[in-house]
Amino acid sequence: MAALWLLSCLALLGAAHGCGVQEIQPIISGYARIVNGEEAVPGSWPWQVSLQVRRVGNWHFCGGSLVSQRWVVTAAHCGVTKSNVVVLGEHDRSSSKEKVQKLAIQQVFTHPQYDSSTVNNDIALIKLATAAVLGSTVAPVCLAAAGEQYQSRQRCVTSGWGKTRYNALSTPSKLQQTVLPLLTNQECKNYWDGNILDSMICAGAAGSSSCMGDSGGPLVCKENGVWNLVGIVSWGSSSCATTSPGVYARVSLLRSWINSIMANN
Repeated sequence: MAALWLLSCLALLGAAHGCGVQEIQPIISGYARIVNGEEAVPGSWPWQVSLQVRRVGNWHFCGGSLVSQRWVVTAAHCGVTKSNVVVLGEHDRSSSKEKVQKLAIQQVFTHPQYDSSTVNNDIALIKLATAAVLGSTVAPVCLAAAGEQYQSRQRCVTSGWGKTRYNALSTPSKLQQTVLPLLTNQECKNYWDGNILDSMICAGAAGSSSCMGDSGGPLVCKENGVWNLVGIVSWGSSSCATTSPGVYARVSLLRSWINSIMANN
């Protein structure tokens, strides 16, 4: 009876939020790394997006996060265009047996104050030409609330198909994941000095790192059983050093811009 009650509560939680609750549970074994990665459980990060170049053999160039049936969040520096394709429900990019959704892009909105020299406001929104079909392997993540504050060392997860060593010739075919501790921006400045701006949040420097190809992908933190998109993979060590924190666009600071774009388009 208690088990049924718990299941119904979890179902209500997922239904109430409509985001951030996955059917396929991840298995997260601590501080394994994307650099030297840990493979994710297939389908356990259902909001994970692969952005691909259609004409180059569906070449993966950036990640992203599904935040509703028609919207994907990614990094401005990915330079997404309407000729690219959004792939949902993918785990193994070398497999032709997965039931993936390849969706066309209707429009790309880049933050008007994005600055490529400082990487300030590194966020873009993708409006899909057709709505994603939600299911066990395709579901949206919740967006961090505007003004949300985070504790130093809070453990969060990033995922992607980025390189597993910085000098690797190719990216892995299977989705990788790693747990990263958050840093305060003041702590992060000990590594990156004045390059850390309010629109950024840092995580890592604990034996794992995002790397090239992870850009635009999610940094998610779990709160009350629900995963929230806290950061967008933005920049970091050129050699993907696991002793330096990765830098992510801070969703809680960019939330009002996200809301206005999605409401007006």
